Amino acid sequence: MELKDIKGKRALVTGGTKGIGKAIADELAEAGATVIVSARTKPENTAHHFIAADLTDAGQTATLAQKIEDAFGGIDILINNVGGLTTPGGGHSTLTDAHWQQELDLNLISAIRLDRILLPQMIKQKSGVIIHISSVAGKQALWNLNLAYAVSKAALNSYSKALATELADKGVRVLTVSPGATRTEPMVKFLNDYATSAGITPEEGMKQLMAQTGGIPMGRMAEPEEVAHLVHFLVSPSAAYLTGTIYAIDGGSLPTVG
Repeated sequence: MELKDIKGKRALVTGGTKGIGKAIADELAEAGATVIVSARTKPENTAHHFIAADLTDAGQTATLAQKIEDAFGGIDILINNVGGLTTPGGGHSTLTDAHWQQELDLNLISAIRLDRILLPQMIKQKSGVIIHISSVAGKQALWNLNLAYAVSKAALNSYSKALATELADKGVRVLTVSPGATRTEPMVKFLNDYATSAGITPEEGMKQLMAQTGGIPMGRMAEPEEVAHLVHFLVSPSAAYLTGTIYAIDGGSLPTVG
């Protein structure tokens, strides 16, 4: 089935200058959307409208929303992609209060805050789609590698589901996309750092990490563009009856049902 296009829709992709965010921004623009991207620093080159913002800062988040309102009159599609693993591994004893707060601010609170600011306009126009980019770590934490990150993503999953239920009769759909291992610069750096600390090759490091989760049945990492394809479908009219669902895109790595 050919996707109905999203021509003329206004889309904001946070963290949209590289990796999964950039792939999503590029695909939505190609499908006809007017795309705005935000990040802390402006890249050397971007084909999209760019607004600098640190979304862990409430003031900068409010400024971002106001600039979008002034320039575009609001948005129709919000991709909450900002996030990342920023805390050390090693389990609970290595994580301070500051580590926990840092991970929650980046992976959970930033999305909640931006949703709260932009939702009134979506509700008023009785249409809109919000996509929260989560992670399979939200359903399968690795205590020695990503404990705080996994907890923050699990909380994002729960928040996203509750928000979808609240907004279902208001014309606004809310969905969650949970990538597994994806070939992005941060992932490559993480693998290299992990391999260096363990005194092994990056390939061996990848095998060790995947062994903890049962491996990837498809035998490879995802490409950012593959995540973007799924997001494109979910924000399109072809997915008009979908809301409140978490979509894992992980090559079959999650060993659980649902």
